[in-house]
Amino acid sequence: MSRRTKVVATLGPAVDGVDRLREVLAAGTDVVRLNLSHGEIDDHLRRLADVREAAEQLGAPTAVLADLPGPKIRAGAFPDGGVGLDGGRHVELRPGNGASDDEVVHVPYDTLLEDLRVGSRVQLGDGAISMTVERLDGDRAVARIDTGGQAFGQPGVHLSSETLRLTTPTEEDLALAERMAAAGVEFVAVSFVRQGDDVARVRQVVGTRAQLVAKIETQQAVDHLDDVVAASDAVMVARGDLGIDCPIEDVPHLQKRIVRHCVAVGVPVITATQMLESMIDAPSPTRAEVSDVANAVFDGTDAVMLSGETAIGHDPANVVRTMSVIAERAESEASYR
Repeated sequence: MSRRTKVVATLGPAVDGVDRLREVLAAGTDVVRLNLSHGEIDDHLRRLADVREAAEQLGAPTAVLADLPGPKIRAGAFPDGGVGLDGGRHVELRPGNGASDDEVVHVPYDTLLEDLRVGSRVQLGDGAISMTVERLDGDRAVARIDTGGQAFGQPGVHLSSETLRLTTPTEEDLALAERMAAAGVEFVAVSFVRQGDDVARVRQVVGTRAQLVAKIETQQAVDHLDDVVAASDAVMVARGDLGIDCPIEDVPHLQKRIVRHCVAVGVPVITATQMLESMIDAPSPTRAEVSDVANAVFDGTDAVMLSGETAIGHDPANVVRTMSVIAERAESEASYR
């Protein structure tokens, strides 16, 4: 295949077992991603072994990227079936491990009330539910729901990276990085990087056994872009959390800035998140998604990444083939000079 842009495919239930992996690799996957935020380490090590077996059967060199969870805060569990958090209403945010409902959201984060202030934005899940803190009152914060929605399970709670006291990498990240490097993965991705020292801490554990990918998904990482890129072997534009931590209208501009900087200094860059999202269920992408992938190639990205599209999608091999065709077509008219 003459395609220059690499395709990264995330593994999950839809791509379990050597037979399914072989189909996805044959469709054009260059790198498989193990998302360590979900599942147990033994499951990921099993998938790693399956990738090696499938790649050997095909005679196709395939790299493996282990993506560290990073500091993640999850809300207390909502009732089965979820609850509606309607826009315009108020909800209490309380530190602790209790269950959540439509009146109180418990957040297992001890310094929650110290890190919040009047005007702070808080978002749940992928940012679909957003709220603004209106007052701090004793053991609770009272927030107005700006954008409502249905809350299920234990959604992630996103606070501004400028006030969040959790550090990157976490002790769990370092332990996982050691396990995955020892198992022979080619890349380890560091989540919620804020500065180059965050990458350097993982480097102390991994050494030269794997290359490190810094995920740019916070405003602080953007502010320290030179430092982060210089400390990394590659960079990922992680648009999902970047679009939560930064105004969503800034994301396309930040993506171009990051890609151009990486091209200028010769550091490989991956563009990720929702590139062919509709193909989780649909057999073909939207026109906007095709343009998104092509424009990333025109900008000079080195790789494009699939997440839920392959991890839980109904036809992962078809998604990879589609991504590959779009990238190859875009390359035919890309002006790399």
